[in-house]
Formats: sequence, structure tokens, C-alpha cells
Amino acid sequence: MSSTEEITEMPAEVDFSNSAPNPYVGKVRRRVTMNIDGENIDYFKAEAARTGIPYQVIINMYLTECREQGKHLTFA
Repeated sequence: MSSTEEITEMPAEVDFSNSAPNPYVGKVRRRVTMNIDGENIDYFKAEAARTGIPYQVIINMYLTECREQGKHLTFA
């Protein structure tokens, strides 16, 4: 080993009493393939460039908001 490497040993016991629960436990993501209009993709990619958040995440956030607010489609 070189002198720049440092060995860190794991303690015999680790105290997790002050740790927060994992918010992602139980949330399963599924990969899907969808045909989406190019203008819609361009919109979300522009939002991604503006915010620094990946466009897929923004689309998922929007869909989650729709679901949580109980929005329903209306057809004219």
C-alpha cells in the first residue's frame, strides 16, 4: 500500500437510532415505452434545461401531481 491510502475499519456496531427511514422503500418504477408527440418532448426537455432536472423526472413529477390531485381527462 502506498502512504496515501488510508485504511478505515468498520466499527463493530453502528448506531442507526437517529437515522431517517428510506422514502423510496416500496416505490417500484417500471420501464415503459410510449409514443409521445415531439412538441411535448421538446417542451419537457426545455423545462429540463431550465431547471437542471432530467426531463423524464419532470414528466414523472407531472403525472404524480395529476394522480395525487385526482385529475381526470375531459373530452370535448
